[in-house]
Formats: sequence, structure tokens, C-alpha cells
Amino acid sequence: MKTLSVELGDRTYPIHIGTGLLDRAELFGNHIAGRQVLVVTNQVVAPLYLDRVLAQLSPYRVESVVIPDGEQHKSMESAMAVFGTLLECRYSRNATLIALGGGVIGDLTGFAAACYQRGVPFIQIPTTLLAQVDSSVGGKTAVNHPLGKNMIGAFHQPRCVLADTATLATLPDRELSAGLAEVIKYGLIRDPEFFLWLEASIDGLLARDPELLAWAIERSCVNKAQVVAADEKETGERAMLNLGHTFGHAIETGCGYGAYLHGEAVAIGMCQAADLSARLGWIDAVDVGRITALLERARLPVIPPPELSADRFVDLMAVDKKNVDGGLRLILLRGIGQATLPVVVETSPLRETLERYGRG
Repeated sequence: MKTLSVELGDRTYPIHIGTGLLDRAELFGNHIAGRQVLVVTNQVVAPLYLDRVLAQLSPYRVESVVIPDGEQHKSMESAMAVFGTLLECRYSRNATLIALGGGVIGDLTGFAAACYQRGVPFIQIPTTLLAQVDSSVGGKTAVNHPLGKNMIGAFHQPRCVLADTATLATLPDRELSAGLAEVIKYGLIRDPEFFLWLEASIDGLLARDPELLAWAIERSCVNKAQVVAADEKETGERAMLNLGHTFGHAIETGCGYGAYLHGEAVAIGMCQAADLSARLGWIDAVDVGRITALLERARLPVIPPPELSADRFVDLMAVDKKNVDGGLRLILLRGIGQATLPVVVETSPLRETLERYGRG
């Protein structure tokens, strides 16, 4: 097992990475506040791993909530189901929530934990690559609204993150590729050596080489932990983690939650961000080609959905947390491994990207 730390003073917490961690009761018990535990999971993960987690929680009073699978269920309705169980069971503010699943479950459970009785502890047990390298770390929690993704949420840090890499064995290929989008993002925004390593290692990662996957997860979490420790509430440096996300969230919202996996939409968004960066003269065509080629090798889409016009993209992108006073702000690139902080982009080059990139 490898253990990293997210350094946040008295709220510092560990990220445990390794195989077989679901069966290590002490990793749960060290971070459970009281005697009441609620495990939140979904209909895909529950048959695979819920009983194993519950077996480690026998000393506690444990309940579980199982929601349907899919981004469309990261909603207030699902949050209300969690709140309803907590209230029906008369759980106190010493209750601990456990998120067992991918990014949807982690975000939803963290949001419920942030809100219930004004905040209770929670633990992240991510079972997808995307959640292990990104969404489980950093304390961003949210539910979606039909008009915008992740627009209703809170910062609420977990007590620990338990990334059992053995759970990736049951991950569908499409989900594995979606997770690789976020892995590639770390190389693009701040870690050029990691990007080079990914170019050399992508085939092995797709083949699920355990050593390569473990290293990719560790390196991604190191990058994420450092950024979060420096800027927990996203007032500066942390915004770079959103490379491709403004475009990507527009795709997810505009096409209907679930049509594209989050990592798939972000992959397209990173290609659009690279194209726009090149139009601004910040990177060259060679960089754009390397970025696009690596994402394609990771079996990710790189072309925006044809049903989203430039006007529709702009409307959807206007509903974004990085925007200030109506100004559209984006994370772009000044090189591979060098992301910008949010920049206000002129309408003309943005429209050129939206109208021309990937549209023949």
C-alpha cells in the first residue's frame, strides 16, 4: 500500500492506494467518527463490493442506500433519498457516510455529508479510475441541475480516500478510458514528464498492467493533492484542474447527462482548449497533434457532438462556476505541462474553435 497526504492543516487526510484495501478494517475504523455509518453506492457497484465493505463494518450500526447508476442520478432527488434514510434512521451529526463507487457516488455522498446537520464526516472509496485519480480527492462535492453540471454543491473534504486498485478489474473498458482522460489532464496542466511517460505507456495502461496503473494513479494523486493543498477553495491555482471542463460540461449538459461519460466529454473539451490555445498563438500545431493523438490512443472521443452548434455551446458554457460577472473564462495551455489560470477569451477565436474544430 502507498499512502499520500492532502495537507490541509488539522483537516489533513490520507489517500491509500493499493490492492485488497476493501478488506482492511483498520483503514475504515481510523476515520469513522461515531457508531453510525451509512454506505451510499449504486446498482452496479453494490453486487460487486457492498458486502465486502459491510463485512468490515460489523462493530457499527450500518445502513446502506443504493441508487441507480448514471450521471443523470447525481441529482437532488438522489440526495433526498440519502437524507431520507439518515433521518428515518435518526442518525446524528456523529454519523459517517461512506461513498462506494465512482465519481457520481462520491460527489453525491460528499454533498449529502456537507449538508446533513450542517456537515458530517465522510469517507471516499472510489471504484473507478476517474474517481481514484481525480474526483475522490479534493473535497469538491455537488449534484447536477438540468441547466448546469455541478452547479449545486459545497467544499467538504473527506476523512480519507481508499483507492483499492483491484476494483479496476471489473471496470468496463469505456470507463477505463474515461478515467485516462483525467490522468492525461495532469500531464497537460503541470507535469510534462508525466505526459511523456503516458505517451510511452498508454498501451500498457489500456491493457490494465497493474504496475503501470498503480503508478499512474499515484502520480495523478500527487499532482491533485499538491494543487488542493495550495488552493483548497479554487481561488487561484486549483482552477487549472478544470482544463477542458467548461467545454466538457457543456457537452454533458447539452447532450443529456449520461450520453457522454465525464471523461469522454473532458477529452473533447481538452482538444477544443488545445485548438483555441493554438489559435491564440500559445501552443503550436505539433502540441495540438500530440494531445489529440494521445487521447485517441486512449480510445477517447476527440470530436464535439454535431448536434451542439456554436451558439448552443456558448449558451451552455455561460453557466460555469469559473465565470465572473458574465465574462466567459477558460483554462487554456501555454505548452504541454503549462496550463493558464482562468483567462477571459475574446469571442472571435472561441467561435472559430466552436465552429471549425472537428467539424470538417
